[in-house]
Order: sequence, then C-alpha cells, then structure tokens
Amino acid sequence: MEALLERSLIWTVVLAAVATYVLVYTVRFRRSRAQAARRLEQNHELGMDRPLGQYPLVDSNRCIGCSTCVDACPEGDVLGIVSGRAVVINGARCIGHGECAEACPVGAIRVGLGDITKRDDIPLLDEDHQTTVPGLYIAGELSGFALIHNAVQQGVATARAVDRSLKAEGPRGPDRLDLVVVGAGPAGMTAALTALESGLSCVVLDQQGAGGTILQYPRRKLVMVQPVEIPGYGLLDRREYSKEDLLEIWERLHRTRGLDIRVGVRVTGIQGERGNFQVQTGGESFSCRRVILALGRRGTPRRLNVPGEDLPKVAYKLIDAEAYKGRRVLVVGGGDSAVEAAMGLAHQPDCQVTLSYRKPELLRIKQRNAERIAPLIRDGRINFLGATNVTAIKEDVVTLEGPDGPVILPNDEVFIMAGGIAPFGLLRGMGVCFGGDQKDMQRSAGRPAAAPA
Repeated sequence: MEALLERSLIWTVVLAAVATYVLVYTVRFRRSRAQAARRLEQNHELGMDRPLGQYPLVDSNRCIGCSTCVDACPEGDVLGIVSGRAVVINGARCIGHGECAEACPVGAIRVGLGDITKRDDIPLLDEDHQTTVPGLYIAGELSGFALIHNAVQQGVATARAVDRSLKAEGPRGPDRLDLVVVGAGPAGMTAALTALESGLSCVVLDQQGAGGTILQYPRRKLVMVQPVEIPGYGLLDRREYSKEDLLEIWERLHRTRGLDIRVGVRVTGIQGERGNFQVQTGGESFSCRRVILALGRRGTPRRLNVPGEDLPKVAYKLIDAEAYKGRRVLVVGGGDSAVEAAMGLAHQPDCQVTLSYRKPELLRIKQRNAERIAPLIRDGRINFLGATNVTAIKEDVVTLEGPDGPVILPNDEVFIMAGGIAPFGLLRGMGVCFGGDQKDMQRSAGRPAAAPA
C-alpha cells in the first residue's frame, strides 16, 4: 500500500512539474507572439517594417514557424513569429547578415531586395551589374546592398564581367583606357584590383581617397565583416575590424598594387556610348571603354532647411569627439551614425548630449547600438527627445517642436546626421533607369529593360 502511494505521489509530482513547464512555455510562447504582432503593427504604422536595402524574404508556404531565424538574427527584432509564420517585423534594421537564411532548417528564407522593379531608388541592373546604359556598370551600395563583403563580391564580379565584354569587343584604340572606376571604397578598389589582375588599364576617381564610405566612420568605429577574399591581399576573416584597420588595408593595396587613384576628383557627368565614354570631372576628361560606378548612396548630406543651419557651429559629421569636452551638443537623426556620434560625445567629460529624432523611438539602428545607447539614455547621459523636429538654430540655443509644444535647448554645437541625398540625379542624367521608370526605359535607345540583379 505504501509503495502504491509512493508511486502515486511520484507520478503526481512529475505530472505537476510537466504541467507547470507546459503552462509556463505556453504563456511565454503566446506572450512572445503577441509582442511580435504588436511590434509589427507599431512598425507598420511608423513605416519601419519596410526595408532600406536587402532584407529577409520569407516563403510562407515553406515556413514552419520554428523561430530559428528569429534567434539567429544579430540585430534583434528584424523577424518575429506572427500567426505561426516568420514575418519581417523591423525591415529597416536589417543590414543583410544572412544568418537567418543559414539557420532556417527548411530553406524558407533568402536575403534579397524584393521586387526592385517597383523601387525608384534602385538602378535597374542585369546579371552582370550593367545598367540600362550599355557599358556603364554599378557595384556596391548604389545597387542597394550594404556591407563590405557584398561590396567586395560585387566589385570582383563586375570587373570580371567588364573583362569578358572587352575581350569579346577586341583591342582598344589609342589614348583610351579600358576602364574608369568612380569611387575608391571597397567595391571600387576591388573592381580596380581585379581589372589590373586581368591586364586592363584602369583609373580610379574619388573625391576623398582610398576607403570611400569608411572614411566617414567615426574614429575607432568597429565594422562587422563576413569572411571575404580581397584581391591582392587575402582573406578578411575576423568578425570585426576597426576603421583604422580597414583604411590601412586599402592604403597598403594602393601603395603596393600599383593602383592609379586620382584623389580630390569629382565626376560631373558621363557622356558617350559603350566603347567610347567620356568621364567628365571638374578639371579634365577621361576617355574609356567601360565605366564602373562604385559610389555610395549617401551622397551629399541632407539638410534640415531651417533658419540658422548655416551657422559655423553646425556640422554634418563628427571627426573627433574629444574636441567637444564641456560642450552642449545636439545630435539630429535616428540612424546608426547619429546614435554612434551621440554615444561618443556622451563619453567625453562634461559634454551635455541631446539626441533629437523625428520618430518616437530608435528603431532603425543595429541591435548592438540599441543595447549600448539604452543605459546612456536611462542614466541621463544622453537626453533623448523623440518625436521632435528642429525649427531654428541660433547662436546659443536650438528650438525644437515636440509632441508637447516647443522645446528650447541651450546649445553650443549641432550635428545634423539625417542621412544624405544619393547621386540619383547624376545617374538619371547619364540615362540610367530605376525601378518603375517606364518612360525612361522607353527612351533607352531601344534596349530592353535590364533584369534585376
């Protein structure tokens, strides 16, 4: 009898433990699904569910709702499970790691741009990254893909496509380059290195120097890099590199591989046709057979167009945070550049930092930055003013409009980091068509619209 009671007690305890576990799991499961649904609705209202570049494309017919993609994403809440299927919750935060696709056990995810034929900020490219202007190619950020490893891979692939087309065309004429590369960032540098390995004559034109967009990064910024092979250098196999590390690599390649980089040169236009282009700059013209545009998407800084924006205290990038000790600084913007600038300034002695963003929350930033800035805001080291817009900048104050009315901030310095205006006007002037440009495609010399890359 006692043995029977003992067994009954053991089974009762076991069943109670299992029931408790199931209950806790069910509550947490439902809570996480409800949170994902709420975040999706909130981000949809804010326009944050839409991606800026590449993002996860989920095949709902294959998805089994296992959450491995959600757990694998380094950026946090890009993906969530809603109604038993993976959905994009915060597409604006995706920067194309691709780890969600690797983790999916049923192959229901791939990382891409979606239907770029309907996007007016993505140039139409064929499978060789050639635009709707024959002989004019695009590699890197301008094609809609961020991240260094994407830029390197596109630079190599585009230069090889140029080499194939030139070999099919025959020898070049006198006083004409095989290739001009516009932009000396990762895409442009690797395209030029690949072209040199193929025996092509090549010149790289850049307003700043080797490194491109990396030159704009704050000092000592860490950059996440997926393993990628750099022509003439070898494998970048570390997970993180500092800005200085990457610039040293590009400078070394510039010195040792014989790259012809013309620094301080701004391209103003490109005329001609395949085999006979004229790349025009402020000072001279370069005659070439092919052109690769490896420009960034930021272009010129975006202005707020408010009174006082031309005051000397207003800047559009932060070079040295240490120079702003003891200053009252306003940073305007809600992206990673603005957040990283605010955090850098917040670590300077007696620097009073305010971060103004037009939306109520910082939803576009990388997960790592979200985790780093949260305690700074909580502890008062950064004064975050969400849902605010700058209305005027004066010598010693800045005026903002917020949900509760005007805000007047004592101020010494203003950093406007509201993104940039991409060089789309320059491209359109060359005849390059973008997604949805039906009229432009009809005017493109009878050439059929290029397929998305």
